[in-house]
Amino acid sequence: MASFLEFEKPIAELQGRIDELRDTAAGGAVDISAEIARLQAKSDKLLRDTYARLTPWQKTLVARHGDRPHFKHYVAALFDGFMPLAGDRAFADDQAIIGGLAHFRGQRVVVIGHEKGDDTASRLRHNFGMGKPEGYRKAIRLMQLAERFGLPVITLVDTSGAFPGVQAEERGQAEAIARSTEQCLALGVPIVAAVVGEGGSGGAVALAAGDRVLMFEHAVYSVISPEGCASILWRTAERAADAAEAMKVTAQDLKRLGIIDTIVPEPLGGAHRDPNAAVVSLGNAVEHALKELTVLSSKQLRVARRQKFLAIGRW
Repeated sequence: MASFLEFEKPIAELQGRIDELRDTAAGGAVDISAEIARLQAKSDKLLRDTYARLTPWQKTLVARHGDRPHFKHYVAALFDGFMPLAGDRAFADDQAIIGGLAHFRGQRVVVIGHEKGDDTASRLRHNFGMGKPEGYRKAIRLMQLAERFGLPVITLVDTSGAFPGVQAEERGQAEAIARSTEQCLALGVPIVAAVVGEGGSGGAVALAAGDRVLMFEHAVYSVISPEGCASILWRTAERAADAAEAMKVTAQDLKRLGIIDTIVPEPLGGAHRDPNAAVVSLGNAVEHALKELTVLSSKQLRVARRQKFLAIGRW
């Protein structure tokens, strides 16, 4: 059964009526297929119109939808022979950030990403995608491994932010994030980053400082969550919608500002409505980006990457 968001109530009511009519039609002699088709067309139009004018806050809700594909779904559908590599060789293995060796459409790569989990048990195990220092240090280790063997790096970003707990701070959270960002920028192999859901704060940037930054059309990417921003500016999280509008968190705003390179289209109604189509769409975008980058030398990659990030915010 589809899970509808608050702003989708009119769509949910129409879909509920359609489901009732279908149940009635299955057990009756009266043909009501024409009425069902009329209501379905109305529902599809309402869905299309609603998603054509989403506000930044509504896009934030879509980006957080629990039925959107997660890292494990992308790995299963797009990557062959995935071999996860665990641990930072210093403290522990963080389950919020997962990575390893794989083949992507015939090419050997290293893939790294945030895993949020999709039920209570897995969300707790993966800490809701909030990486700890050992997760970012594991990412650094894998990026260095990729460079040693000349393998492109693909990162999938989906986190509300790095874990803010006391123990993470004690183990050097800020330093780990900074060094992971530095490692992205210093790589001598191509790195393609994709924001597939939430891109929150330094926890996202640490895996997203790539040669090409892709972003799903209903994903969000910002320095802080809208609720966090509202709590700082207005002392209440209830103004999160205002904060989302002010922060320019959407893919469309970020493309215009030069923060990201490519907006990846989602199926009508968001990636959660057709995960398989969303996965294929992302795979095509990543393949296109890699084809552009693999012809460049290490020096060319570093120079272009430096120019790209230094240009952000320049007027």
